[in-house]
Amino acid sequence: MSSDALFQLGMDLDHGSSTAQTEEKLSRCLSPNGEGRKDFFCERDGVRYAGTHLIIDLVRAERLDDLEHIEQTLRRCVEVAGATLLHIHLHHFTPNGGVSGVAVLAESHISIHSWPEYGFAALDVFMCGQTDPRASIEVLKEAFSPRRIVVKEYMRGKEMHRWNAGSKRRCTVASVSI
Repeated sequence: MSSDALFQLGMDLDHGSSTAQTEEKLSRCLSPNGEGRKDFFCERDGVRYAGTHLIIDLVRAERLDDLEHIEQTLRRCVEVAGATLLHIHLHHFTPNGGVSGVAVLAESHISIHSWPEYGFAALDVFMCGQTDPRASIEVLKEAFSPRRIVVKEYMRGKEMHRWNAGSKRRCTVASVSI
């Protein structure tokens, strides 16, 4: 991604962040031609895939309208997973106090959508590379005290070798019938 594109997204590379960001670290994107580019694909049990995607539902949870608490919880999830935080953006809705937001990571993202009036939150934790997205589950349990937590795990992109016939240069769109 070019510096112009990052600026359009609100990321001022000369100053480290936009006015909406408070991160202490500045992460720069790699050049589009791949110089210095690393392969952040994962491998588990002989299967190569793009990343681990956790779909997490918190049921009868608490503090889902506390914006500061949610931000600190997302930061803690990033930390325990060993990921690199690029930016957090959260929006507090009124009158019910729900929060929607995303922590953008060098290794992908964590997103949250909360409905405090129902005690429910839906989160996505998607990470690639040498991270441990599962470590975030315990942080979420401690932070929101849900009566029930439902976690579904997906290995994203594990069929990509079939779609691209082994070529790293060819990109194919795959469709799925449900």
